[in-house]
Amino acid sequence: MNDSDEGAGRAPQSKRKDARRNKETLLDAAAAVFVTSGVEAPVRDIATKAGVGLGTIYRHFPTRADLVIAVYRHQVDACAEAGPTLLASSPTPHAALAQWVDLFVDFLVTKHGLAAALQTDNAGFETLHAYFLDRLLPVCTQLLDAAAASGEIRADLDAYQLMRGIGNLCIGADSDTRYDARRLVELLVAGLRQPH
Repeated sequence: MNDSDEGAGRAPQSKRKDARRNKETLLDAAAAVFVTSGVEAPVRDIATKAGVGLGTIYRHFPTRADLVIAVYRHQVDACAEAGPTLLASSPTPHAALAQWVDLFVDFLVTKHGLAAALQTDNAGFETLHAYFLDRLLPVCTQLLDAAAASGEIRADLDAYQLMRGIGNLCIGADSDTRYDARRLVELLVAGLRQPH
């Protein structure tokens, strides 16, 4: 077998990796634009940030709803995958929980406007909410359990209630410059600590 035959065998896998990486770059760019400009931001702004042409975006995501859903799922996946990594790399489980909550807050900010973008597709919105819970509840539970097992936080905390509380603290943060949701979420996470 010569070198050109060997290279030809790797090309499809390499192309798939490149395509996946390009799609992730596009989704990251879209998420960043959504944070600053909302989900109704012009597609050309997303294309510019991603360094691609408009055709590339429309080829992957024919409608705005397709793009919004893909960004949402991408952000959920990133948040879910970060939990175990943070738990393994942080100095304490509580520190991992605090870092993960920061990512969760970032996600909540990114998804602002999702309901409006999908208002014609209620079934799609329900599917996304189920995906959100299926992916993130177990991660939050794992972080809470680890922090409770280490004695850092109370053991009677429920992941759903914590996530719901954080979500409620984030409501309206974008419409009132005097309101600092991130600061209140930090206080909430600090308040989880076990009293000594």
